[in-house]
Amino acid sequence: MRLYFWGTRGSIPVSLTAADIRAKLLLALQGAAGRPLEQQADIEAYVDGLGFAVGGTYGGHSSCVQIETGGDEQVLLDMGSGARPCGQHMIERFGPGRPQTYHVFMSHLHWDHIMGFPFFTPIYIPGNRLIIHSCHENVEYAFRRQQRGPSFPVDFGLLGAEISFEVLQPDQDYHIAGLCVRAKRQCHAGDSYGWRFIKDGKRVVYSTDSEHKLENLAETTGFADFFANADAVIFDAMYSLADAISVKADWGHSSNMVAVELCQMARAKRLIMFHHEPAYDDKRIEQVLVETRRLESITRSDHAVEVLSAWDGLEVSL
Repeated sequence: MRLYFWGTRGSIPVSLTAADIRAKLLLALQGAAGRPLEQQADIEAYVDGLGFAVGGTYGGHSSCVQIETGGDEQVLLDMGSGARPCGQHMIERFGPGRPQTYHVFMSHLHWDHIMGFPFFTPIYIPGNRLIIHSCHENVEYAFRRQQRGPSFPVDFGLLGAEISFEVLQPDQDYHIAGLCVRAKRQCHAGDSYGWRFIKDGKRVVYSTDSEHKLENLAETTGFADFFANADAVIFDAMYSLADAISVKADWGHSSNMVAVELCQMARAKRLIMFHHEPAYDDKRIEQVLVETRRLESITRSDHAVEVLSAWDGLEVSL
């Protein structure tokens, strides 16, 4: 399996400002002083060594992840604003003449997780098929309401693709698109659901918009079991621990420290922090990554967890 991250921010999309870009340019130019950069290869090597917070960006699209299974059907997780570049990629890859089946698994129905659906180009092309899977009974209502005026000019009934909705039950195994799929209810306003996908011994867990309270032993054990031996846990690490247990307690999100503890308990191979706080700039997200890797190393017993921070455009092979 292979993961593609099209949108990794939480709550609302954000973008780099002119001031952000200027600050990156200043840092890059200051570091270039006195270096031999006459050759193109030297310039490229210098840029590649700048560090991601200066030479790149974590991006600003809200939640959308693709699982490449190697099969004929496409698998997407959530329809945040990252669904727009995802849809463009699908059209470039397959063209309008090769209809596709898309399975979309929804964590929940808050706006930042459905807002990209009207901009997902494949929904306008006849022959394409979308099956939207959710544990929320009102999933179809949420998607249809978003397409109505005055919110959007193209009504749901005018979409060209064949679109259907399937309400699944948590804590049950389903076989969809060549994957064994299971959902688990999470702590979030209106409920959210984590998803686990298994194929050929590889396991991916998508657990966003979930607040974990480690003092609840039964809940913690349940999620450690759900995450158990995962090759990748995509985890809502939106807040610092201080925020998560104080001013933002009960807001329905988790922290990097909770992520490490749960993944260590589960003996997961890889933690991918996700749903980044929209107020955090690239430097702050990078700092969280450094702190999280340090935490993982000093609390590690006999099992190492690789720690990554998701960014728009990240690809991970499992």
